[in-house]
Amino acid sequence: MLKPILKWVGGKRQLLSEIVPLIERMIPRGATYVEPFAGGGAVLFSLRPTKAIINDLNSELINVYRTVRDDPDGLIERLIEHRQNHCEEYFYRIRALDRSEEYSSMSAVERAARTIYLNRTCYNGLYRVNAAGQFNAPFGRYKNPSIVDEPRLRAVGEYLRSSDVVICNEDYRALIDRLDGNFFVYFDPPYYPLTATASFTSYTDGGFDCERQVELRDVCRRLRAENIFFIESNSDCDAIRNLYEGFEIKTVRATRAINSVGARRGAIDEVLIYYGGD
Repeated sequence: MLKPILKWVGGKRQLLSEIVPLIERMIPRGATYVEPFAGGGAVLFSLRPTKAIINDLNSELINVYRTVRDDPDGLIERLIEHRQNHCEEYFYRIRALDRSEEYSSMSAVERAARTIYLNRTCYNGLYRVNAAGQFNAPFGRYKNPSIVDEPRLRAVGEYLRSSDVVICNEDYRALIDRLDGNFFVYFDPPYYPLTATASFTSYTDGGFDCERQVELRDVCRRLRAENIFFIESNSDCDAIRNLYEGFEIKTVRATRAINSVGARRGAIDEVLIYYGGD
């Protein structure tokens, strides 16, 4: 049951057979596994490293991971309440909480349960916020959404408690700058847009534009110069291949059912960019 507890755009469950064996071949003995863009955590939960650092700029996502680790009982209890009250009117009332003054006084458990509830009941499982950082995905008309997956929540919570997993909420560059010692990095950033109108960067209100893609490439160059191994997932497009000229690049095939735009749904090519030593 150690599987993602949230639906997430660009989740890697389909590509685990490509990514996990590559990481297992590359990761140095005793290294700390580092994931600066944690997202749904499919790779983390498949690898199950005993030492890891996970990070995401999305504070609501990180609050979910910390809450399922620290108070799974309280989280499940609150989710049961959401399941009992679930309907379209209730969905929009819960969604609107981040537009109200009471949101800042909500407990970590209440916020985590809200995030999971909205994620499980919104249209197409799309986590999306507007420029003000407010959740704005519409209601999903599911007959029986899985709001309370107690076995999975407890399994994830037990893993996070029993392993040496540090959970961070900061810009990925600050995290990389602080790393010292033996570590391996898996980058799964918001992807480079395939077209001018197909960009999906709203996991947080800050977005992840083309300039940030260049910054990430520069971080990868620095890691390579320091002989630190890493893998990055991204779009298969000329812009990315040009940015990462000189790196190892492997094409992989993915089927995307959860995405903000039709152009990114269905079977598409993606790339794994990596450095594992000369």
